[in-house]
Amino acid sequence: MAIATRNVISIPPTMRILGAVETMTGWGFRRLPVIDPGSRKLRGIITSGDIVNFLGGGDKYKLVEVKHGGNFIAAINEGVRAIMTQQVTSLSDKSRIRDAIRVIVKKKIGGIPLVNEDEVPTGIVTERDVMTILSKEKSSLAVEDIMSTKLRVIAPDTPLGEVTKEMTVHKFRRLPVVSNEVLIGMVTTSDVMKYLGSGKVFPQLITGQSEEFMAIPVRSLMSGSLIATSPEKNINDVAKEMLEKNLGGLPVIEDSRLIGLVTEFDLVKALARSE
Repeated sequence: MAIATRNVISIPPTMRILGAVETMTGWGFRRLPVIDPGSRKLRGIITSGDIVNFLGGGDKYKLVEVKHGGNFIAAINEGVRAIMTQQVTSLSDKSRIRDAIRVIVKKKIGGIPLVNEDEVPTGIVTERDVMTILSKEKSSLAVEDIMSTKLRVIAPDTPLGEVTKEMTVHKFRRLPVVSNEVLIGMVTTSDVMKYLGSGKVFPQLITGQSEEFMAIPVRSLMSGSLIATSPEKNINDVAKEMLEKNLGGLPVIEDSRLIGLVTEFDLVKALARSE
């Protein structure tokens, strides 16, 4: 609890999927605990990954395709219980930081709800919280020592449906966008949620069918300037930069070429290695 977020924003299982997306977008969160309105007990969690899965990336798209016959507008107004993750990995609010690090690394999850003896959420600890510790530690590791090098890239005209599938199948939260072998941006699960939560997508939908949404080019979601790092940079400095700029990952550039990607998860693994 020393590093956890104590102001836990939670939602009931009856909240509309769109409402959950708007809430996550408004607060800048990638996950929301779902609680029973009466007992306040933890009943599930909805994450940006669940939303991407629902938008065509995986099995949760069946809610759109099967139950609602492809009607995207109808599906997004279903309650979050239809797509939330019900088997939640949680920890006692008396757990130690090393317990959270171990779970994050082993299960490759970005955040863990902390609950009291009554199973009521009292906090949530994330990769970013752990990164805060790393930024204060002294490490001899450089970006090239921990970065991911097996990258999947997309083009700016790639349809959103293909992007959500890539993210879900390969469990990526971000994908580099490349044009003519030049990195021009990044698209993340948060970008997908912001695009949906902002309401920008709805004026583009004529019939309300999912095919229209899935065909939107990924360039429509890209925003902001591209920030990158270099392979020789110390991971403490990278952690500080990512915290200051509220970034979950940075592309690694050498001689104008994309050679890797360093993420919050990579940094947490590096911290766990030194434990």
